[in-house]
Amino acid sequence: MPDSTPSSLPSQPPSERDAYPQPDSLSPEEFRAFGHQVVDWIATYLDGVRDYPVLPQTQPGDLFDQLPPRGPVQGESMDQILRDFQQQIVPAMTHWNHPRFFSYFSVSASAPGILAEMLAASVNMNGMLWQSSPASTELEQLTLEWLRDWCGLPEGLFGQIFDTASVSTFHALIAARERIAPDTRQDGMPPGLVAYASEYAHSSVEKGAIALGIGQRHFRKIPVDTQFRMQPEQLERQILADKQSGLTPFFVNATIGTTSVTSIDPVSEVAAIARRHGLWLHVDAAYAGPVAICPDFRHYFTGWEQADSIVLNPHKWLFTPIDISVFYLREPDILKRALSLVPEYLKSATHPRAVNLMDYGIPLGRRFRALKLWFVMRSFGRERIAYNLRQHILMAQELAEQIRLHPDFEVTAPVLFSTVCFRLRGEEAANVRLLEAVNASGQAFLSQTRLGNLYTLRLAIGNIHTTREDVAHAWQRIQQEAAQL
Repeated sequence: MPDSTPSSLPSQPPSERDAYPQPDSLSPEEFRAFGHQVVDWIATYLDGVRDYPVLPQTQPGDLFDQLPPRGPVQGESMDQILRDFQQQIVPAMTHWNHPRFFSYFSVSASAPGILAEMLAASVNMNGMLWQSSPASTELEQLTLEWLRDWCGLPEGLFGQIFDTASVSTFHALIAARERIAPDTRQDGMPPGLVAYASEYAHSSVEKGAIALGIGQRHFRKIPVDTQFRMQPEQLERQILADKQSGLTPFFVNATIGTTSVTSIDPVSEVAAIARRHGLWLHVDAAYAGPVAICPDFRHYFTGWEQADSIVLNPHKWLFTPIDISVFYLREPDILKRALSLVPEYLKSATHPRAVNLMDYGIPLGRRFRALKLWFVMRSFGRERIAYNLRQHILMAQELAEQIRLHPDFEVTAPVLFSTVCFRLRGEEAANVRLLEAVNASGQAFLSQTRLGNLYTLRLAIGNIHTTREDVAHAWQRIQQEAAQL
């Protein structure tokens, strides 16, 4: 066997031997001083974020062009880096943590979650194996048990954390494929698998089907009723037609809180169809899932306890900094059978209580995401979280009533949670201009969707600091801009 020992050590000029006496660019004393500055800036930012325009007043390429085209050869001072962050980066930011960020489902970072993120970055654990991070692994298991209990889900579900709902749903598709076609791991994807979802399901479901190799031609978008809910009879009709064509239905996605209108598919009826035909039922509650913490809204979630898998995102409406997506699975061994692969360098001693989360997903590296959810749940408590969620729903209902009373506007979808879909009566072009004007003002940030052929504006409430005054401010701006059209 050839000798692999280097013939000599890397040479180092004498002038450089003492150039960098410490490996890190900051000493402990400097880190402490700048850390205080950063925390002070964060506290000031959160307190005064309303002073910023929600959308930046920049054009594509502006920031890129004003920054140096090459990285520095020699390190720069942290004073200068922080100064550039405030003077160059912040003005180019869309402020997702702004109380009048109403565009997409709000990524609301509360103070406890921010503190936890700082600690998670500091300890820098990788929770791939129990051995690599007992604290991360077991806190994830425990925290997701707390959340399962708060949401009224049945005992025995296996929970794990991914980054986004797109990745969680992709794993649901993998598990569903493993159950219907267990030889896939060795032989590859069998032809003819078919997946189903409402035409208002999130695009990540279809994208997951594409990534899995199912193909868009085998992804069925089931029509909805007048309340934008999947029609179960249309689902079953399509399944029967596909079976008669020699195809293999294997997966159906039902949504509680669709992205466009927050509609709720009839989960119990879909679950019955899934059982009759042997389909995997995945429930997408990425946005609305945390509302199950409120017992008075639990009826919206009837049937989700029958699901094979469920996703909900604490970074959408549980005041936890992005990214964190919770994925619950009824039969975790199916996913383990599909994905577990343990090379020699990852083998570790076995123990009945030692869970190696790398066996249940594609990612090997796993951030300590559970820490921030644990901080949030402990700091707020179930009752205060439920109170905040109810307030957001009430704000949405109050806004919807004001819109209904206005002769020039109309509400275009039921307001079930904290999102209001509405439009200016009349032509689509006027609504497009209205949205552009409101967003350009920097006073609020809204988005749009299309309900059938109807161009519709969306205002989604979810930031921890949003008040009735913020909602009233946005509604006033909307009316002012509409009056100019």
